[in-house]
Amino acid sequence: MDAWLRPAIAYIGEWLEYQVTLAQQPGCIIAIAHRGEIVAEHAFGFANLKTGEKLTPRHRFRIASHSKSFTSAGIMKLREQRKLRLDDPVGEHVRGLHPRVAETTIAQVLSHTAGLMRDGADSGQFIDTRPYLNAKELMAELRAPTAIDPGTRFKYSNHGFGLIGLVIEAITKEPYPVWIKREIIAPAGLRETEPNVPLPKGAAFARGHTRKLPFGERCVIPGDNDTYAITSAAGFVATAADTARFFGQLAPNAKRSVLSVASRREMTRHHWRVPQSLEGYYGLGVNAGKTDGWDWFGHGGGFQGYLSRTCSIPACELSISILSNSIDGGAPFWMDGVLQILRAFKTRGAANRRVRDWTGRWWTIWGASDLVPMGDRVLVANPQFNNPFMDAAEIEVTGRDTGNIVSAAGYSSHGEPVRRVRTKGGKVTGVWLAGAH
Repeated sequence: MDAWLRPAIAYIGEWLEYQVTLAQQPGCIIAIAHRGEIVAEHAFGFANLKTGEKLTPRHRFRIASHSKSFTSAGIMKLREQRKLRLDDPVGEHVRGLHPRVAETTIAQVLSHTAGLMRDGADSGQFIDTRPYLNAKELMAELRAPTAIDPGTRFKYSNHGFGLIGLVIEAITKEPYPVWIKREIIAPAGLRETEPNVPLPKGAAFARGHTRKLPFGERCVIPGDNDTYAITSAAGFVATAADTARFFGQLAPNAKRSVLSVASRREMTRHHWRVPQSLEGYYGLGVNAGKTDGWDWFGHGGGFQGYLSRTCSIPACELSISILSNSIDGGAPFWMDGVLQILRAFKTRGAANRRVRDWTGRWWTIWGASDLVPMGDRVLVANPQFNNPFMDAAEIEVTGRDTGNIVSAAGYSSHGEPVRRVRTKGGKVTGVWLAGAH
């Protein structure tokens, strides 16, 4: 492991715990995989606010649209076996579709450019006012024409990935959950992943939660809905560790994978730009982008009571999965923060010996400040920020307990002294940052 990565991972856990507490979230799990191995797992908060059950890394969450990446991997596996082509019209495999739907290609459906309706005429399955569609109900909706012309723009569709599940069943002559577990989940070495409920006996399961507004308290959402024909789009249940492992295997440079390098490159390349996004793209069952020069791919997921986000950074051989168990969970925002933390440590490097012990979280009535040593400087991070290093002051250490603020924002204390306070026994009990103790 690169020297900068270990302290970065350590600070990510400290920062994320603060974020979960600050946002008064029920719970959150993060797992980080490096070169295919889990190097960090943290669980914060509760699996169930009603019972007070504490969250652990072994709790499984509904990971929702991450399911699409598993399904896409299944299609790529069948392609490697020469059982289909990406430019096959879906109507070659599934009969009874509207002619406009039937002529869309597998690649168009996987890249959300088939023009299909997103969730049908009644999407109440996502707000618990109706069950998820079964195969008969899904087919009835797929007898309607596409919502827009295929191949004209990115247009997300859960119905489309439900259709891909039907394609897999038509080709393999097996139920989707049975085939995907044997051919993708098991070979990937994932022991805490199921394509749908029910879960194996004894498996720990985190319940979902509503937001606090408008009634001032969170309610528990069971989260154990059967997703029926939408399983291939949104049904998967997994731990953060398994999710991070799987997405790490989708990187073209991964040493171990259920797919060939060519298949992984085809899945993760930028097929379409996502409209109205700064720099968002979609491949085949994965989204992608660039943050501070790092190319990444992954997926997000939203299930009633859950929000999740996974990101793989091939250049660092890292994959990170963050699972939160509330409708207003912070997983998408926290992932941005994790990327910013990693980038800061990668740019500055691990702390040298002179500054290494200048660390810790220090409080005033205004909140917390984190001293985070990197390279030959100590950064004054704000853990309340989504990017804790935004406008961070920099301390140059001049002695055992002395230093100067050599870089700071215009309204901060640039050029002023810093000192640490110790007990007679040598324990650091306080820090003066300019005039603030």
